Amino acid sequence: MPEGTKRDVWITGIGIVSSLGEGPDAHWQALSAGTPPVTDAERFAPYVVHPLVKLVYDAQIPKKGDQRQMETWQRIGTYTAGLALDSAGIAKNAEILGRTDMVVGAGGGERDHQVDTAILNDVLTSNEPGKLLNERLLSDLRPTLSLAQLSNLLAGNISIVHGVTGSSRTFMGEESAGVDAVRVGYSRIAAGQSEIGLVGGAYNAEREDMLLLYALNDFCMTDEFRPVFSGAEAPGIPSGSMGAFLVLESPEHATARGATPIAKLTGVWSERARRDEPGAVAAKVADFVARTHPDAVLSGATGAHGATEGEAEALKGAGVPVRAVANRIGHGFEAQFPAAVALAALTVAKGELFPALSGDPLETGTGAPQRILVTGVGHWRGEGAGLVEKVG
Repeated sequence: MPEGTKRDVWITGIGIVSSLGEGPDAHWQALSAGTPPVTDAERFAPYVVHPLVKLVYDAQIPKKGDQRQMETWQRIGTYTAGLALDSAGIAKNAEILGRTDMVVGAGGGERDHQVDTAILNDVLTSNEPGKLLNERLLSDLRPTLSLAQLSNLLAGNISIVHGVTGSSRTFMGEESAGVDAVRVGYSRIAAGQSEIGLVGGAYNAEREDMLLLYALNDFCMTDEFRPVFSGAEAPGIPSGSMGAFLVLESPEHATARGATPIAKLTGVWSERARRDEPGAVAAKVADFVARTHPDAVLSGATGAHGATEGEAEALKGAGVPVRAVANRIGHGFEAQFPAAVALAALTVAKGELFPALSGDPLETGTGAPQRILVTGVGHWRGEGAGLVEKVG
């Protein structure tokens, strides 16, 4: 391929699970019907979460032994990756899977919060808390816990269960990890370094350790669900359990195997604004809009204080319809950007913008967008965007 030229990149498979359902069809039905968000403000009160729809993991992870050694976020991701491979028509195709590259946005492992709680309670009453802590960490933590916390185990489990054995990369770093997973997969295909790739991430919001982490920094949405752009101040993060994977492919490779594109991914950008400077987030989002000229914006706004207000300021002046992903499925951190790209691809493929959510004044406009800008402004750092277009 001549230097400086870029190939098109098609999205040929979508796997997505969230509080709205399982698979792209279920999600589109819920979105187009204007289904209210599915939230739970009681199980982890006062924190609001979007709980994952019930999954029968056997359908994509047939071996119980494989399921047992995975943490919940890994099961979600491995299951969703299988849905994406099915959607693209390459599941169990060893020849294609053997050269399918994989890029995953992943968080850390899940804590054994029952053990953590017991240790912390004992430390409070101990005369030698340091000694007790060392002894309990050695005796109480299961040996496999540290292994299960390795971030690249999601990619490893996908390889084992589904046979995806091309190159593998894993990024950590909250929302930016999801942006970079999509960006690197896209860039390799666009540059002619890869023909087909699986990109995405997963997040389990229904875990007390992560809710505690974000609550300590005053990030969480509490008491009841509110739309992310519903007031002058951001309402907090409505954490959402989800998995989202995309199969990205060069048009030449897809055409050769008879695959039909869902949408086209035209560009992905991962950047960092100087958030200590007033207006930095708004300026970065406005720049994304200016460079892409979209027909609509599908925002990955988190609901977090600081970041969300800045994005809202920029989107008010964009002059195009806006929809927020977190208003439908919550916020999934590493998985949020892949999920937003998946929903944007469905929207351009279906040829209509799903209804606005009542109560969010920034969600306005209708139409049949051909070019959707997807934003991914991290809850405390990192800004990203992607442009999804209709094919043909």
